[in-house]
Amino acid sequence: MTQEPLVRWDWIARNWANGGPTAISALLENHVVMAFLPVLFGLVVALPLGLACVRWRWLYQPTAALMNVTYSLPSLVLFSIFLSVTGLTRSTVVIPLTFFALAVLIPAVVDGLASVPDPVRQSAVAMGFRPARRLLRVELPVAVPVVLAGLRVATVSSISLVSVGALIGQGGLGNLFIDGWQRQFYTPIVVGIVLIVLLAVLADGLLVLAQRLLTPWSRARRAA
Repeated sequence: MTQEPLVRWDWIARNWANGGPTAISALLENHVVMAFLPVLFGLVVALPLGLACVRWRWLYQPTAALMNVTYSLPSLVLFSIFLSVTGLTRSTVVIPLTFFALAVLIPAVVDGLASVPDPVRQSAVAMGFRPARRLLRVELPVAVPVVLAGLRVATVSSISLVSVGALIGQGGLGNLFIDGWQRQFYTPIVVGIVLIVLLAVLADGLLVLAQRLLTPWSRARRAA
């Protein structure tokens, strides 16, 4: 291993898209799917569950406690538990990561809705907004910065945790770490680290851009 350079560009060129399941491009695609599906599923579940927790406050504490316990479990333990049910499939990684995303997104939704100033909510009521319209037109837009902050944490965390799935054969770019370690060959490890970092930076940047587009009043307020 000491005779090898840190990065062998010829190896990257040969393995980027060699048509096999272990091609770097194929692993990157699998990594993206397994990282973003849990965040998407988590958001779909967290929105109504967060709304329910705001509506019935007694529900929030047990829900948050359950999610915190789940989040405290090592990801590999959860993968191993689901392995006996879902087998060596993407679901074994996606389902546990969805629980991790929920642990971040539910408090974000609850805190975001709680951050809506009461005068704003009362003004919407005075203007005749019914609950559904008030939620969509007033409360959720105001809650966007807090919800997106949680979404950024959940997304970056998911991109990182997917790599652990390589230990059960479903880790996307994490498979490069195992390959490099088993062969005492640095290049796959470096490629995996760089791509995961770039993916996390790109995803976070897109979410920041989305926040700017969804909250134009924030820019106007700063410019005033």
